[in-house]
Amino acid sequence: MPIEIPTDLTPELVPLSWLIGEWEGRGRLGSGDEDSEHFLQHVSFTHNGLPYLQYRAESWLTDDQGVRLRPLTVETGFWALERKQLDADGGPGLVPADIVPVLKSADEVEALRNKDGGFDISVSIAHPGGITELYYGQIKGPQIQLTTDMVMRGSHSKEYSAATRIFGLVDGNLLWRWDVATGGEAGKGLEAHASAFLHRVS
Repeated sequence: MPIEIPTDLTPELVPLSWLIGEWEGRGRLGSGDEDSEHFLQHVSFTHNGLPYLQYRAESWLTDDQGVRLRPLTVETGFWALERKQLDADGGPGLVPADIVPVLKSADEVEALRNKDGGFDISVSIAHPGGITELYYGQIKGPQIQLTTDMVMRGSHSKEYSAATRIFGLVDGNLLWRWDVATGGEAGKGLEAHASAFLHRVS
């Protein structure tokens, strides 16, 4: 299935463009074994002319037939190519950028390719309960690998120390897996947390 790139997309979002849209499907908690609970998820990736994608994922627990039982959680965040901030970039806060977009051509974006032929990316995701994750990773074609650099927890948040996420586009569908650690150092003690198979709905 060909990927349509929006004509108003800032050049540095082109590597992420296959994510843009609405996705929905079913998944399993934990390792996905026979006793794992089922969930339904709706995910959106949108853009507003600035050099990041806005991400929102809403999930509901379901029975094994996909009938919604109750809300599960919502997460929201931002996805972008990882690059040095330039003087023309906006921020912090409401400080406007001098130029939109800062990177104006495909050649400027191509210069950001890493030694593996992909692009370094950063992703921040906020959860209810006072938890925010900062991921670094790589997007290479229709594949994404992310590892937490930092997990920030509020004073009453549940224990949670690290995570990895992988995403892939397979036959036009979005597959993802999320592994987490509830203690110890990043990359240690990771266990299967959830996985899902989503189809594009718009």
